[in-house]
Formats: sequence, C-alpha cells, structure tokens
Amino acid sequence: MPEIAVIGAGVAGLTLAAALVRRGLTSVIFEQATGLTEIGAGVQIAPNASRVLHRLGLAARLDEVAVRPAATEFRRWADDRLIAKTMLGAECERLYGAPYYTIHRADLRNALASLVSGVQIRLGWRLARVRDAADRAILDFDDRPSYQAHMVVGADGVRSVVRGKLAADQPVFCGLGVYRGLVPARALPDMARPPAVRVWLGPGRHVVCYPVRGGALVSFAATAPSDAAGRESWNAVGSIADLAQAFRGWNDTVQALIAAASAIRHWTLHDRDPVGHLCAPRLALIGDAAHPMLPFTAQGANQAIEDAAALATCLAQRRDGDCARAARRYEAVRAVRTARLQREARGRINGMHLPDGLTQRIRDRVLASETGLHRQAWLYGYDAEEVCLP
Repeated sequence: MPEIAVIGAGVAGLTLAAALVRRGLTSVIFEQATGLTEIGAGVQIAPNASRVLHRLGLAARLDEVAVRPAATEFRRWADDRLIAKTMLGAECERLYGAPYYTIHRADLRNALASLVSGVQIRLGWRLARVRDAADRAILDFDDRPSYQAHMVVGADGVRSVVRGKLAADQPVFCGLGVYRGLVPARALPDMARPPAVRVWLGPGRHVVCYPVRGGALVSFAATAPSDAAGRESWNAVGSIADLAQAFRGWNDTVQALIAAASAIRHWTLHDRDPVGHLCAPRLALIGDAAHPMLPFTAQGANQAIEDAAALATCLAQRRDGDCARAARRYEAVRAVRTARLQREARGRINGMHLPDGLTQRIRDRVLASETGLHRQAWLYGYDAEEVCLP
C-alpha cells in the first residue's frame, strides 16, 4: 500500500508527486483522462512558483520551452495607449531570486511529468468517492477496483470529488467566460518582441497575451460576459465569430490578434468561496480542489505549485508516519494566503472592467503609480517550503 494517493495529474498533482520523490516518499497518481494530451494554452509562472520548479531540477528544461517576459504592460482598449508598465526580466530575478516565466501549460505539465517516471500514473481512473477505514483511506473508482492508501490528496480541480469530504459547496459562476487561443508569433511580430505580458483593459472585458513555447507562439485569453454558467472544460470549442463580436471596436492590435486565431477554446469562469479546512484525517486538498480562483491575479497555477511544495515539506517532517498532523500543519500554513488570493481575484473584476470615465481615469493613474516590483514582495518573495520548516 503506497503512502500517498494523488487524485489528478494536472500541475498540482504532478508537482506534488515530483516533490515527494525529491523527499524520498512514495505516491501513486490517479487521473480520469485516458492520456496526458496537449490541452490548455498559456500560463504565467511567477518567482514564488519558479523557485520551487528550479529546486525540482527544471531550470534547464524551462529555459528551453518557456519565455522570460521583460515586462507586464497595461494598455487601453480603444487606442492601445500604454497605461502602466512593470519591469520583469533580470530585475525580477535579482529581487526575488527566481525568474518570471510564460509557458504553454502542456509544456509545464510535460516537464513535471518527466520528474515522476518512477511514480506510477494510472490513466483512465475516475474517482467516485473516498471512504474512511480504521488506519487508511479507501478510494472507489468507476469501473475499477477500489484502492487503499495512508493518505489521499485531492488535486482534482474545481469540481473536485475529494473536496466533497470536507465541504458541501459548489462552484460559483462569476458571469464571465474566457476565449483562449494560440497564434504563431510570426503572424504578430510586433507582439512577440520584446517579450511581454500585455493586458488591454476595457468596459466589461479585457484581453491578455504573451509569448510561449520559446517565443514561437503567442497565447491569448479574452474575458467577456457570458450568458450561461456552462461546465468548465479545457476542450470546449469556441466561436471566433463570437470572440470578434465581443471585442468589436477594440484597437488594431487586439483585432490583429483575433484575426490570427484559427481555433479557440471557450469556457465559463468559476471559483468557490474560501473553505476553512484544507485537510481531514488522511486527506488534504491542493490547487483548484482546495482554492479555485478566478484567473485575474495570474496565480492559480502558482498557488497549486506552492501547495504541492508545502504539503511535501510537511509530510517529509512527520513523525511515526503521522499524515494527519502533517496535513494540519499544511493547512495552518496555506489557508490564509490562498483565501486572500481567492478574494483578491474576485475583487479585481470590477476594477479591470470599468467603463470609460472618471473612475476609469483614476484607476489608470493608480496603476501607473504602482508599477514597482517591490510591491509584489508579499507574493513573489514567498517561499512555500521555508515557511513549513520548524
């Protein structure tokens, strides 16, 4: 019987498995998908997460497939005018000891998967429920035999089955949907160099784009009101015509980005209210299963990576195989930070989507005055392993 069963082979689950291998602990991953296919689009990895990935041995791999953006730029929806700019690049690494990356989610997952070749990954195992026994957890799967482990870690996303052991809540629809796509950088040469994270703010909606895959592709996410709270799915096909209509009248750069897209995905955005407990005896939650957050702080994947590093550190320090005590320590360290980011992501919706006018102009002046990287110390300077040490 393995020490730890991990439910979900996304960024959270794979990072945890890799972190456990690094600390000499065994685990097995159960993933409901039948293959680790190339899904999703871009993701931003800030220093609070990249330092964890470097410690896992991925620095060279990330330099091959990721991009180090020089800056984050906020721009105006109508005329592409620069509102505010925060430098990243070498200055970010100097301040926080780790770089800021933009990367294709599939490249990140493949890099993490390369670290867990010795960990068994069981594909096509859909979890139905978790049961408690005297000294172990029992996992029941659809059309598969049951499985036993000393501890179960739910890394199974916003619609987590494992979370049901701790909370009877449901995902909350925020009224917005996101169109995501990838376009060749050669079609948008002015957008790929110098590399940057560009954010266009407009009434009721916004667009984000940045280079990935070593600069060969530009990933974009266009957020706009959505009529229905449909299921979230990385594979939901979107309509380019709907995307173009949603951003009709925006500046020429955004129009060129949309015109260059040949296929897009669309899904509605959900989170959940912060839950007070991230663990129970023989059970812990990480990533979106623990604290699903809207993407407006660009911290969802980063917090999943922090969770994994923190939980592995706590488990490595446990005495006499006491997983429950380790999980409580993990919860004490993580719950306040992740709840803060969940609330902050929700709170940014109105500020990012202001209509033109006085309040929008005040927001723009505030953004322009808060561009210093030092303001991100609480976020980027956080060391998820160090805070768990005695």
